[in-house]
Amino acid sequence: MNGSDKTDLPGERPNILFILSDDQGAWALGCAGNNEIKTPNLDRLAASGIRFENFFCTSPVCSPARASLLTGRIPSQHGVHDWIAAGDTTAIYEPEGKGELIEYLKDIPGYTDYLAKSGYTCGISGKWHLGDSHHPQKSFDLWEVHAKGGGPYYGAPMIREGEVYEEQGYVTDVITDNALKWLDRQQTAANPFYLSVHYTAPHSPWQREHHPADLFDYYFNDCPFESVPDGLIAPEWVKYRSINVKDSETRRVYLSGYYAAVTAMDANVGRLLDWLEKNGKRENTLIFFTSDNGMNMGHHGVFGKGNATYPLNMFEESVKVPFIISHPKCIKSSGTNSELLSQYDFMPTLLEYVGSEVASAFPLPGRCFNDSLFGKAAAGHEHVVVFDEYGPVRMVRTKSYKYVHRYKGGPNELYDLENDPGEELNLAGEPRFRSVEKEMKDRLFEWFAVYVDPAKDGAQEKVTGSGQLGLCGGDNFLKLRKDL
Repeated sequence: MNGSDKTDLPGERPNILFILSDDQGAWALGCAGNNEIKTPNLDRLAASGIRFENFFCTSPVCSPARASLLTGRIPSQHGVHDWIAAGDTTAIYEPEGKGELIEYLKDIPGYTDYLAKSGYTCGISGKWHLGDSHHPQKSFDLWEVHAKGGGPYYGAPMIREGEVYEEQGYVTDVITDNALKWLDRQQTAANPFYLSVHYTAPHSPWQREHHPADLFDYYFNDCPFESVPDGLIAPEWVKYRSINVKDSETRRVYLSGYYAAVTAMDANVGRLLDWLEKNGKRENTLIFFTSDNGMNMGHHGVFGKGNATYPLNMFEESVKVPFIISHPKCIKSSGTNSELLSQYDFMPTLLEYVGSEVASAFPLPGRCFNDSLFGKAAAGHEHVVVFDEYGPVRMVRTKSYKYVHRYKGGPNELYDLENDPGEELNLAGEPRFRSVEKEMKDRLFEWFAVYVDPAKDGAQEKVTGSGQLGLCGGDNFLKLRKDL
């Protein structure tokens, strides 16, 4: 679809609901073929729209990916290269920081700014984790956010009217409660709404005391966990693992908590869908569901995402995320879509769909894929390549191959994904794949040369996966720690 062809779209602009989970692998959905994890409401949402099977995050860790989703920029344009460890809230809740609030995306517009300018009322409930959680940013009218980015599910530090309070309820339920209260207030509003509901689930902690006992016990007592691998050995290049699972009991506890967190979140997605249906807004509400980054829960012999290992990784399970779109009034339910798409493509797709203009002084890498929503051939953009970065680690992936380049001395990786989907055989340096490796490397270097802002170039930063303490540049990244 081009900018002048909107015949499939409604005359009345839709409301928008954007649901974002935290550390949810694309594999952790019932409708994605996982028969053990219970996600009836996400399955119901997928059945009413389209589930994208090959949707990739921009960076396999939370804050950089969230910043890219919001701004359309790559991490080496917005400068958030690791999860934010300082600048979100006061020092009592942020031991790595000094209590100084840092607005990491200051002067960088987000898509909510464009939506607000075009008449949407915007709200956010849940995880922000992009700096200065105490003050509303990016044109949000509702601002009830998590003070940090993670932590306990009971007693979570939350922000209300600029102050931190400890929420005693289960934080997943509370995030939904706050969202529903705001939706009630929009009932009589003249403008359409945009609402971000950002859960901390299923991010750790995963122990029993952090989750509803009935859900945890259901998985702990009855689930064989055959939907995730067990006993795999991490690659030889892995020098450090952030989460060590040394015995079967710990594995069962962690998986039980992870699955329980997903199922509890799914129940809250159901509450949101029920509200829309009850109030006659489901047909004309455009709903997105996705996760900030993927997750390994035994995949490749590790637990965690891109910083599950050091050197940092770009495993498929780290970079691939669930992605569902539903808008019953305009988009026919059509099962699954297998195109390779990226979080970079989200902002242009959303803004074109609702007719909002984008003005950017920076070249943005994303491409609108609205044609795919209406069963048309993609116009002027072949969705066959995705790119990722995590500090000095960058990835290019086509339908057939993946190449990972590490700027601080390697090791580099090349995988034939058609014949080796589990990424078990590293072909980098193999003479018979020399031409493929060169082509992929050249493609990666050329793409990043177009989009990198030299002042915010992640390849030059000392990113270890242990957290970011301030604006990029200088010594603002935590060294590799042994206490994670």
